[in-house]
Amino acid sequence: MNAYLWITLAASVICLAALLSHFVRLVRLGVPSDFSVPAGDSRKAVLYSFTGAMSPGKKESAYLHLPTYVAGIIYHLGTFLAFSCIPFIIRTGTLPHVLSVFFTGILLVSSACGIGVAVKRIVKKALRHLSNPDDYLSNLLVTVFQLTTAGVLANVAPLPWYYIILSALLLYIPMGKLKHLLYFFAARIHLAYFFGRRGIWPPVKGPEGSL
Repeated sequence: MNAYLWITLAASVICLAALLSHFVRLVRLGVPSDFSVPAGDSRKAVLYSFTGAMSPGKKESAYLHLPTYVAGIIYHLGTFLAFSCIPFIIRTGTLPHVLSVFFTGILLVSSACGIGVAVKRIVKKALRHLSNPDDYLSNLLVTVFQLTTAGVLANVAPLPWYYIILSALLLYIPMGKLKHLLYFFAARIHLAYFFGRRGIWPPVKGPEGSL
């Protein structure tokens, strides 16, 4: 086992331990305290929070900016795909040829989406004022990780580069905004408890079928 792989394994352990500490903290905090009289079912609201409420039509920031929304979805899917390739790359250094070509194409498209989202953040004045260094660094690390994964699958990027980029990403995840991979679920559950208790989520159809 080479030194680069050992570094990646150490980074993985640190990343998982840090995320576990965040998870334990979330569990200890529990759901928000609410002393109002319940008007709805929070359990149904939790399901709606991860399904219907995620629809672009229910999110103003999505249906007003559909190209960016779609690019973000593709970018996230590319990230999941790149992470799913890690065990196979560590074990064999690549994937079967057909899968390598197919996944490389997807990762190139998702990387382009990530670059596009970053460019929009820089160009748009309103987004630029809302951004901080963490936004740009997170985007950079994830995009480079996707590109490096594509390069390894296409046999044009050396494995040491891949391990270095992956290690940097793993070490940064618990520190920056990328830890939203954990806090996203807590935030959706908290929203569901708030709106579900008040009978707002899930929406109830009126007698004529309107919400």
